[in-house]
Amino acid sequence: MARIGVVSISDGRDHVHARNAEFIAGKQNGLVASLRSAGHEVVVGSDLVARNDLAGSVAREVASADVDLTIFYYAVWSFPHFTMLAADATPGPLVLVASTDPTEPGLVGMLAAGGALDQIGRRHTRLWGSPDDAGMIAQVGAHARAAAAVASLRGSTFGRFGGRPMGMNTAVANTDQWMRQFGIDVEEIDQYELVLRADKADAGEAAKAREWLERHAAGVHYDGKKLTPELLERQIRSYLAVREIIAERRLDFSGIKGQPELTEHFATMDVTEAFLNDPYDWNGPKPVHVTATEADMDGALTMQLFHKISGDPVLFADVRHYHSDRDIWDLCNSGQHATWYAARSDDPAENLARVNLYPEVFFFPAGGASVQHIAAAGRMTLARLSRDSGDYRMQLMLGDFENYDEATTAELVNRSTPEWPHAFARLDAPAEQFLANFGANHIHAVPGDRRPEMRAAAALLGIRLDEWSRG
Repeated sequence: MARIGVVSISDGRDHVHARNAEFIAGKQNGLVASLRSAGHEVVVGSDLVARNDLAGSVAREVASADVDLTIFYYAVWSFPHFTMLAADATPGPLVLVASTDPTEPGLVGMLAAGGALDQIGRRHTRLWGSPDDAGMIAQVGAHARAAAAVASLRGSTFGRFGGRPMGMNTAVANTDQWMRQFGIDVEEIDQYELVLRADKADAGEAAKAREWLERHAAGVHYDGKKLTPELLERQIRSYLAVREIIAERRLDFSGIKGQPELTEHFATMDVTEAFLNDPYDWNGPKPVHVTATEADMDGALTMQLFHKISGDPVLFADVRHYHSDRDIWDLCNSGQHATWYAARSDDPAENLARVNLYPEVFFFPAGGASVQHIAAAGRMTLARLSRDSGDYRMQLMLGDFENYDEATTAELVNRSTPEWPHAFARLDAPAEQFLANFGANHIHAVPGDRRPEMRAAAALLGIRLDEWSRG
């Protein structure tokens, strides 16, 4: 799950520390056991911090183990300057945790230490509870996963195939700001490179993939014009070409412009993008490579953060329509949803049995297959990183994807574009608030309630959090 450091802070008076050491160690052992039971790797300081020199040395020792997050633990009253020294030796995210056993003033120690850190502007989080408090352990885990996800951004490379699509300002971010704020480099790649390599890609591999799709998909609906076996294989060769470029240039996540050049003259990137985002292809399991359609940089950044936190593929969609009579949003995009979302199964065949490949619609003269399905029902977290006057903000909410009977589903999809994938979402945000304030046309989602991690990530990144709910 995460690697967590634990450093326990004590009283600086020798006789008081001697009295308290066994108590502190017992509480620390309980906390460590709970964290390990939750699946985390825990690095424990080699000594309790009861002296100035130990504050720095123990903290440096734990930090050198490359932990995602460090806990300073307060089971008793603790000298606050020990925390100041230890924090100075701890470069990463910091959580202060207080024992709530009333026999000793652990809360007092944490508050004194936290106030001192506030005075010097050292960002930290405060938690409290018994060592076996499941809620507190879950909060620590959420902060640790967020810290690991945020740390993974630094030193990473985003591959941008093409530039701004169709004048879409929200799809383009400042590369200097990305490096300064997130530590992400942007590698610019012309789409012609994709075309050249796709033409040279392994024809036998493309045929193998096409036959796999024909066997496992609910339908491959060739029409002899916009979707032919040859066009489908061109899309598959595009996937192979992008995979090759990703490996050569060591890209961590990507975006493909697509429109209008590729969609007018070559083929749509729907199959390419769907299978890059999937945890499998015709050769079996593979890592997810987060890829945003329309080279949406802030969309890709949101997706990468979601993926690093959850480990799951991430949904990319347009906010297509609000069905006010049902209070349901149709999240629909031009064929790009990862096939995993059709059933969210570890078995590709189960997902693909709900996926249809339809000929592309009039928007895309070059043709190709649209990867169509209805996203499986379930609780979702939805978010988007966007910019307000140049400053980043995270817009965050819960939602539920819903499924309906065949007639209702047909009625809903036929109101927009039936050939494209759809996720029917009931959002925990009033429509008026959402439409008046949401900062882009694209939205992103992962299964479950990931709000705690996303809140923590926003805080670690120094990003404003706009969280919406009906409550």
